[in-house]
Amino acid sequence: MEINPNSHQPTGSNSLSSTLGNIQRPGEYLRQIRIAQKKELEEIASTLNMPVRTLAALEQDDYKSLPEATFIKGYYRAYAKYLNADASAIIQRFDEIYANDTGLKANHALNNSPIKIMGKLSGSKSVRNRTWLKRIVILAIAALLVWLAVMAAQNWLSSHKDADVAETTNSDVEILPMGNVTNTSGDQMILSFTRPTSVHIVDATGKVLATGRQSSTLTLSGESPFQIRLDDATAVGLTLNQEQISLSPYTVNGKAEFRLSR
Repeated sequence: MEINPNSHQPTGSNSLSSTLGNIQRPGEYLRQIRIAQKKELEEIASTLNMPVRTLAALEQDDYKSLPEATFIKGYYRAYAKYLNADASAIIQRFDEIYANDTGLKANHALNNSPIKIMGKLSGSKSVRNRTWLKRIVILAIAALLVWLAVMAAQNWLSSHKDADVAETTNSDVEILPMGNVTNTSGDQMILSFTRPTSVHIVDATGKVLATGRQSSTLTLSGESPFQIRLDDATAVGLTLNQEQISLSPYTVNGKAEFRLSR
């Protein structure tokens, strides 16, 4: 059925019989009005923020392609209002034919529809706030535990570093039972150093004359022969009874270990 675009279109004040008298389906009725008003589906879809395919299904009265009846009624109301048509008459006609098309009542329960209405989220706002509060507390505790672990590790490293320094310091302490004391008896030995190095010197009686890391000139007296060990012989100058002793014959890879007698 065609409608003359120049003819007067029915408004919301018309009765159901006058507006839908010869048009059996509400979608077809709205399509006729749209065509008469020379409006495109895309234009209406953009204005109503509704998919074009939804409007097309409404005009074709294709209820199986649409969600359940409550939503269809909402679509019809919006579409009719846009076209200045009688929405109540369209809804009344829809209720009459919906059951015949789908086998369902137009006001059937939503739980029978594939589209579910989501109510409030489980739990109120206060419950959600408590959930966030728990998460914040857990994060704070985790951060505290990480901080304590880092501090404990730093303390452990610091204590071990101090122990290592103390051990190194103790190992470098000069142990000189005789000190730099000159004794007129026995043989006299003088050691000079260009840089610190470790020495170990024992005389014939087994007496330790010097041991440990040395950097200052040593004047030692004891009974020869002497057992001498120098960790860096190139840094040491040695005289025995005022006679310069060459260390090169005893030096291997910078170290020297030998017996010295007068």
